[in-house]
This record gives sequence, C-alpha cells and structure tokens, in this order.
Amino acid sequence: METRLKIKKLWFDDNKIFILTDDGKEFWQSLLWYHRLQDATNEQRNNYNISYSGIHWPDVDEDISFESFLYDDPEPSGISRLFLTHPELNASAIARQMGIQQSLLAAYIRGTKKPSPVRENEIKTAIRQIGKKLLEI
Repeated sequence: METRLKIKKLWFDDNKIFILTDDGKEFWQSLLWYHRLQDATNEQRNNYNISYSGIHWPDVDEDISFESFLYDDPEPSGISRLFLTHPELNASAIARQMGIQQSLLAAYIRGTKKPSPVRENEIKTAIRQIGKKLLEI
C-alpha cells in the first residue's frame, strides 16, 4: 500500500528526522536507520525532493518512504540497535558462526522480524564470544 503524506515541514533534531504533515500530525524516525543521512552535512540534509511515495536526498542517495514514518518502531531497539550502533559487526559472519541464514539475521537487524528472547540471547552470546576471542589477541 502506498501512503502519501503531505509534508508541511521537515527537520532534523537530536539524531532524528521529523516531519509535520499538513493536517498537523508530527512523525519521526531515528537516523540510526539511515546512516547516510546521519553522516550528512546540514546542506546535504536540506537538499531533498518529495515524490509521490517518499523523500529523496540526491546528495547522499538516501530515500525514506512515507509509509516508514507510520511504523511502530521509529527508534531501533534490541538486536537492531546493537547492529546499527556497531557497524563494525559483520552480520553475515555472525550468522554463519551461529548456523542461521544471513537473511534472517538481516531481517532482525532491519526490524522486519523480531527474534524470540532465546534467539536474541543466542545472537548476543555469539557477539560476546567474538569479543572474547578478540581480547585474546
């Protein structure tokens, strides 16, 4: 389903992107979901185009759909937050080490799937094991 929000105002504050719609509703998302925008200059952030389905920043080649502003999780948490705040973690390698599909771990990271508490603990344990091996160097 395409969602068309009519944006009256767009701004960035405190590592978040906010929009105000023409009907007075305010929505936001964490920039942790959008590393290119997070790292962009103010000039790059202010150069955007609004299309039928979302917002595009040509200087950093980033797109955000209108629909994503309506998601239940504007701020990453759990496994998503862990991987998004530590980009040095290699999701493919961790998935291989755990014996799970990389696409499943990627879905956990994107927030499109939620791991069970047991699975989340398994992922954190795998990361801790990597940390222990690194400390032995």
